[in-house]
Amino acid sequence: MKRLLTLSILGAFVLPAAVAAPDGAALYTQLSRQAAVAASDGAALYAEKTCIACHGPKGNKPLLPSYPRIAGQNAAYAEQQMKDIKSGARANGQAAAMAGIMHLVNDEEIKALAIWLETLK
Repeated sequence: MKRLLTLSILGAFVLPAAVAAPDGAALYTQLSRQAAVAASDGAALYAEKTCIACHGPKGNKPLLPSYPRIAGQNAAYAEQQMKDIKSGARANGQAAAMAGIMHLVNDEEIKALAIWLETLK
């Protein structure tokens, strides 16, 4: 009987709390996005950091056919690619063209840009 009562209490209070709480990754993503948006406006950064010159006004009309269309790109992917280009970890494709620009952008700005680009679907 005690076991049944204990299980009932766990089921009534602990389980719903665990189910209702967001998982760590989702919470981190949500907080990271909020912080990045609060830190900078992605649209303004896109113009200020000259992204517009090669990728077009909304990231969907690049200057050259070999440049990527970045509008709608997954934010986590775009952020990692920009960081890899900045650090030199990525040096393939058009990375050389970006390498000369990425020193102008800090990590918070990279995150804000990536989040904004993802909204351009």
